[in-house]
This record gives sequence, structure tokens and C-alpha cells, in this order.
Amino acid sequence: MGQEDYFLREIEKIGVLLRALIKKLVSGRENLSITIEKSFEETNEALLSEAGFDLRKILAMNQTGVREYISSFRGINTENLELLADIIFKLGINEEQEKMTTFLELALQLLEMCSESDKTYSFERETKIGEIKSILEDNGRA
Repeated sequence: MGQEDYFLREIEKIGVLLRALIKKLVSGRENLSITIEKSFEETNEALLSEAGFDLRKILAMNQTGVREYISSFRGINTENLELLADIIFKLGINEEQEKMTTFLELALQLLEMCSESDKTYSFERETKIGEIKSILEDNGRA
């Protein structure tokens, strides 16, 4: 029972962190003095220090590596994985085309992992997947 409580606390802690990062990224769009690179660095640093999650590392991985890396985190459930995909999408959407494609492909992979593991269909998630695929197609990838 104690170990189960620990896992639930870890899941909640990561969820709180991810929601705070999304809020900061969304509100940061209003402050034009915050650059994209600075937003990425601050987000990566927060994830690394609070959860041991390295965005730089995961962006450089292939699909199999991403799956293995994600599965190594005990605080990642479907909801947190979807929040992470939202963060990566928000970070990548304003990047130059090559970096944007890398970010969006990773966000797409994470959302597809959510769909595979979640027993409940999510219209919102499927809409995000469609949006990302459309952007990638418009940029010559998919």
C-alpha cells in the first residue's frame, strides 16, 4: 500500500509540474521578451530538476528510444503524457521548420502512445493528433 501511495504522489507531482509549465508557456506568449529558446531552456530545466525528465535527450531519440525512455518514468500516466505532448507542441509550434518538425513529430508520437494505452477514446486527443498531422503535411512531413 505504501509503494502504491508513493506512485500516486509521483504521478500527481509530475501532473502539477506539467500543468504549471503549460500555464507559463501560454502566459509567456503575451510577454514578447521571452524567447522561444529561453522558454525551452526553462521548461527543460524544470522537468529535469523536478522529474528527472530531459527534453533535449528525448528530442534526439528515435521512436523506440522514446517509448523506452517514457516507460522508465513511474510518474507518467496517460494524462501526464498528454500534458507533456501539449508542452512539446507549444514549444515547437513557433520554432523554425526543421526544429518544429522534430517537436511536432515527438508530440504526435506521445499522443499516439496515449491513444494506444488509454481504454477511453478521447475526441480532444484525436483532434490534436489531426492538427499535428495537418501541420506536418503542410510542411512536407507526416
